[in-house]
Amino acid sequence: MNNTQRTFCDLLSLINSIRHLMITAEQQHGLNSPETLRYSEELDELILQFQLQNR
Repeated sequence: MNNTQRTFCDLLSLINSIRHLMITAEQQHGLNSPETLRYSEELDELILQFQLQNR
């Protein structure tokens, strides 16, 4: 497995982990809680990174 594939897999795994944390935070603290919003912003950045990497 080369570095690009490893990074691709790591990025997908991280996206899924942050998505799960965001959903859990939303269920526990609400949609507009600082924790949920922080995870949402982090997820946006990771998804953008994923999209740019896979052009």
